[in-house]
Amino acid sequence: MAVIQWNKQESVAIVEMCNNANKQNLDFVTDMNKCYDEIREDKDIFSIILTSSDEKNFSQGIDVDWLGQRMNEKDFDNIKKFMYGMNNIFKQNLLMPIPVIAAINGHAFGNGAMLACTCDFRFMKKDKGFFCFPEVDINIPFLPGMIKFVRKAIPEYKFNQMILSGKRLAAQELEDAHVIERASSDKEELMQDALAFAKNFTKGRPIFGELKKRMHKDIVKVIENEDPKFIESLNLFVQ
Repeated sequence: MAVIQWNKQESVAIVEMCNNANKQNLDFVTDMNKCYDEIREDKDIFSIILTSSDEKNFSQGIDVDWLGQRMNEKDFDNIKKFMYGMNNIFKQNLLMPIPVIAAINGHAFGNGAMLACTCDFRFMKKDKGFFCFPEVDINIPFLPGMIKFVRKAIPEYKFNQMILSGKRLAAQELEDAHVIERASSDKEELMQDALAFAKNFTKGRPIFGELKKRMHKDIVKVIENEDPKFIESLNLFVQ
């Protein structure tokens, strides 16, 4: 059963994470990259909305149970495959030649919040859900690429506070800090807002893709050149 699925509404591809808390593991990586590859092939799509089918969660980030089991079994190849696969998803969002819009319908923690940060625009509902980076509390440091693309989405003063404190922010505070475009009242309004915004985009793929490539070239360079040192050594935790 797929953990990611997508459907098309006019010129918009709606990518839906559909595995409850949407914790990220190798199945998540495989399905997400497959969806993105299919969307790239459909030239009639001019924007993507990334959201979740779960009532409570956008994504709670890395599946730490899955990761812990792989570590215990010394299944290092699949851990590396997962890490590189997530980096490929991050790069897909950064370089996709159409806008990628996160419709954050619930909790976005850790890698789930990072996934939203790689999107071009973000909306979030304000009746339920928090956005945070708990890595400081669970001894997981950001990869260098993560620091670069989170800084793209979050103002420096708020980035510093969130990364070093692990503080949870709700939608209104994120809107006030210009992290999201709009704090929508509930899930229904969230999707209405995101769809209306997405349908405004009919830009040509070549120019849109080239602009994003030039805007994010330094981020992509760090992901490709600096992250492998930490992935290959499995230097993913601080003792």
